[in-house]
Amino acid sequence: MYKACIFDLDGTIADTVESIAYVGNKTLTHFHLPTIPVKDYNFYAGNGADELVRKMLEAVPGGAQADYEQVRILYRKWFEEDPFYHVKPFPGIVELLENLKKEGLKIAVLSNKPHRAAIEVVEKIFGREMFHKVQGQTEKVPRKPSPIGALTIAEEFAVKPEECLYLGDTDTDMETGHGAGMFTIGVTWGFRPRKELEEHRADLIVDRPEEILEFVKRAKSRENL
Repeated sequence: MYKACIFDLDGTIADTVESIAYVGNKTLTHFHLPTIPVKDYNFYAGNGADELVRKMLEAVPGGAQADYEQVRILYRKWFEEDPFYHVKPFPGIVELLENLKKEGLKIAVLSNKPHRAAIEVVEKIFGREMFHKVQGQTEKVPRKPSPIGALTIAEEFAVKPEECLYLGDTDTDMETGHGAGMFTIGVTWGFRPRKELEEHRADLIVDRPEEILEFVKRAKSRENL
């Protein structure tokens, strides 16, 4: 029986691409570089701010000549000042989270955002009481696809890795879940296409949040037979 669900943040439970693109393009403009279409940020996000900035600069003419460290510092500064531009939960996510808790599961967020920023975003969108645990990147919890964050959450919840579902929308998430020995669920409404989830061996791919609850209930029913 599954006892816990660990969710990625950006692109999985929270629609954040506009906020990322807004700060990214504001930063590029400051350094007199071309802006990037919002939809393209779907392929730059998911691996942390530093990697995002690297991909932004690779994508635009003149980016290779820019001072990466200056761009990185300014992006982080502006994002911390305004991380909520057009940020909202994906449809059906709040209901899913509430129903998972009713089914007796612990729920957590594991994000590549810095820890403080991850907590701030989650509490702003979902409130302080929705999740049992929010974990971002720290010195002790490295960036995904390291499984350390997922395993740390499982240990705190006193559950085995195989009793956890790990949910995300990118190749990084699937690698994280597999590395932690958890059942991986890829969601198609986030940053990346279904093909990426298939290629990185998602154990289950869903198109709607309701499918996750249905899966949990079926697994629970089989366990009770």
